[in-house]
Amino acid sequence: MLIKKNNIHIIGEGNEVLFFIHGYGCDQNMWRYITPAFVQQYKIVLIDLVGSGKSDIAVYDFEKYNTLQGYADDVIEICDFFNFKNINLIGHSVSAMTAALVAINRPQLCKNLIMVCPSPCYLNDDGYNGGFALSDIDEMLATMQHNYLGWSSAIAPVIVGNPEKPEYAEELAQSFCRNNPEIAKHFALVTFKGDSRTCLPKITTPTLILQCSNDILAPLEVGNYVSNHIKHSTLKVLKATGHCPHLTTPAETIAAIKHYLDKS
Repeated sequence: MLIKKNNIHIIGEGNEVLFFIHGYGCDQNMWRYITPAFVQQYKIVLIDLVGSGKSDIAVYDFEKYNTLQGYADDVIEICDFFNFKNINLIGHSVSAMTAALVAINRPQLCKNLIMVCPSPCYLNDDGYNGGFALSDIDEMLATMQHNYLGWSSAIAPVIVGNPEKPEYAEELAQSFCRNNPEIAKHFALVTFKGDSRTCLPKITTPTLILQCSNDILAPLEVGNYVSNHIKHSTLKVLKATGHCPHLTTPAETIAAIKHYLDKS
């Protein structure tokens, strides 16, 4: 059943849809500080990606989810099932690129695309600063393979930043640890060795890019790159630091999203 497959929850009183897609290793609970600000005006759709959170991991297909297109197809399937139209699609981190694929494949489905800390490619390339050398990614994946729980505890504070708020790093680490390790390792490979840069110029949907002022996973150069390669895009650099502003600085994140949506 589709609802069980993605642990779908729909709340809110509005007719216009806000569809949230969480990032790597997370689940829909990561949006809990954002959704209350929109629940009276919008119909809010929350899902867990297959293999994450409380999704049905029995349907996880290593071949289907070997690219982000598999997750994008799931989002489209959900929208078709519920007959959603003109949605506002919000994706965090790697799922910003999943959202981009939805907008590319079904442009008539998406009214607005909102990317929170997006990165189309984490690897440094000639003239492109993705943040990591290939050796860094290979070392990280090897560490995950040998000691996934240890890796989760070590990487979460780095991703979240904001050491004065250790509770969020702990929450992220616990979220990583709840996921099936083999699926989590596979998703990490797809995430950190993927390259979606060629997708960006194909996006015709109006796009808001929320970039944190200091983010080890998505440096400022990446935000600028994404903005420069999407025709109808707006880049908003937040004062927030780290890679999860919807957790650590929700008020600023809400204000930026509201400002953009109110003008659309």
